[in-house]
Amino acid sequence: MAERLDFSDAALALAQAFEPDSDLCGPFVAAIGVTGAAVSTLGDPLGSEIICVTDDSAAQWDEIQIDLGEGPCWEALSTRLPVFEPDLQHSSETSWPLARQALYETGLAAVFAFPLVVAGINVGAIDLYSRVSGAMSSRQVADAGLLSTILARQVLRRSLRALESEDEDAGGGGGDYSRREVHQATGMVLAQMGITPVDALLVLQGHAFASGRPVRDVAADVVARRLDFTAFDN
Repeated sequence: MAERLDFSDAALALAQAFEPDSDLCGPFVAAIGVTGAAVSTLGDPLGSEIICVTDDSAAQWDEIQIDLGEGPCWEALSTRLPVFEPDLQHSSETSWPLARQALYETGLAAVFAFPLVVAGINVGAIDLYSRVSGAMSSRQVADAGLLSTILARQVLRRSLRALESEDEDAGGGGGDYSRREVHQATGMVLAQMGITPVDALLVLQGHAFASGRPVRDVAADVVARRLDFTAFDN
């Protein structure tokens, strides 16, 4: 595989990718040294949708998996572990035979999938694709895992904003609730997980959406210590 580029620059680019059109895939290609990348949300609670691709080929490879409902991205998310297929053209045994055959027919040489999870919420996965077979180094795996942690929060944030926009367009909107309790809960999540205030609020919003409850209810559970995020310490 290609030589990796600067990891710190890639991490910074992802951490600052707050705009709807910010590139979420390019930093992975630059830092890890793969041919292409694709980011998708998968299944509940956000639905299955491609969020970002580097090119048409990466889009095709992710579409194959979403259409078939199987593939390395699905396996990575269901197990919450990376999935490595360094030589797709010569492999035969996978847990996703239909997707493997379809990807094989496109000439894809290797695929590596990393799960995107935020505080127990299944967000999706990032697939790293290569037209050259070869395993990832331990450094590449570690870097991709760290970048995926940053990416997961940005994908969740982007998806929730899109859903909020749809709700506003439909004439909906959130009701009034105690901001003091939400702020208090945000501070507690911050302390429990060791994350920023912005990400702590994102965790509350993500759990509220995943459970179909108002943010104020989730905040109340946190303040009352019925809900604790210590186990998800990052």
